[in-house]
Amino acid sequence: MPNWKRRLRDGALTIAVMAAIFLLVLALQRFFVADKLIPMLFVLGVFIVSLQTEGYLWGVAASLIGVLLVNYAFMFPYYAFDLLSPVNLATAVVMLAVSVMTSTLTTQISVQQQEKAAAERERMRANLLRAISHDLRTPLTSISGACSVMLDNHDTLSEEKQLTLLGDMRRDADWLIRMVENLLSVTRIDDKKLLVSKVPTVLEELIDTVLVKFYKHYPQQQVEVSIPDDFVSIPMDAMLIEQVLINMLENAVVHAKGMTRLSLTVAVEQGKACFAICDDGCGIPAQRLNGLFTGYLDRDQEVSDGKRNGMGIGLFVCAAIIRAHGSEIHARNLPEGGAAFSFALDMEESDEQ
Repeated sequence: MPNWKRRLRDGALTIAVMAAIFLLVLALQRFFVADKLIPMLFVLGVFIVSLQTEGYLWGVAASLIGVLLVNYAFMFPYYAFDLLSPVNLATAVVMLAVSVMTSTLTTQISVQQQEKAAAERERMRANLLRAISHDLRTPLTSISGACSVMLDNHDTLSEEKQLTLLGDMRRDADWLIRMVENLLSVTRIDDKKLLVSKVPTVLEELIDTVLVKFYKHYPQQQVEVSIPDDFVSIPMDAMLIEQVLINMLENAVVHAKGMTRLSLTVAVEQGKACFAICDDGCGIPAQRLNGLFTGYLDRDQEVSDGKRNGMGIGLFVCAAIIRAHGSEIHARNLPEGGAAFSFALDMEESDEQ
């Protein structure tokens, strides 16, 4: 929130709280003898203002407003200021002390939260660097090895063997390109440069584009698609949502061992388009579910057989893109076996977004 909007909000809140306390005291005086409760209620108002606003300014301002209101309307001589009386001075000191202590506490909490967020960002950055070094090493080693074989044995290798090596190199290069695309998204997200340009996108066209790109790399894997028959248009950044859907479909192909069925379902419920990618493979280990979208891979979960992984980075990018669209992505194991990834997008773009 911009500073001027925050100051405007805090000022309006201060006035509203103190006005509400003033009206409450007037109402209590009409029905009860509440002279002893008056300072306590204004102290409560000062506490609320200090708790809900930033810094010390508005808490101190609420204290001054409270002292003036109590002195003018509820202390003798009524409807006149007498700021030098011992009672009024004591009330002012108490209110100022409450506002300063509360503002100090909220400021410290805010600083601690910022430090914690910064530490979490550093941890995630270190986790991503570790995952990147692990995931890029295998395809690069494979490409280098295939090149060395072809260079050292180009006279003796059969044409079929050369084509096989070239095919492997191309698959590894394609995988590296997709990984680099994910990494570029990570850096844009981390630098807060991920611009989500939402435009109305026809659901059927989005799914067709995703499937064309997916079948280009996995022509043998069939995807069962279920979308509404009605015309559906969703505000989104189509390129980024395509990246999310392709990442999750490819993730299922690579990691869902034993999978025989892969489905992509979209349903419209309560003003939201609900996307779900489900498979009937091996499921997700329980210890990985909580940290699945952090980009982090524990040492005991790392791949040691020389196969490409990329799961953590891809899912981290998916989660960040969906958060940038104002939603969250979820993963769960299905009771009948396999895993499901789901997220929902608003059908109408809110003013705040």
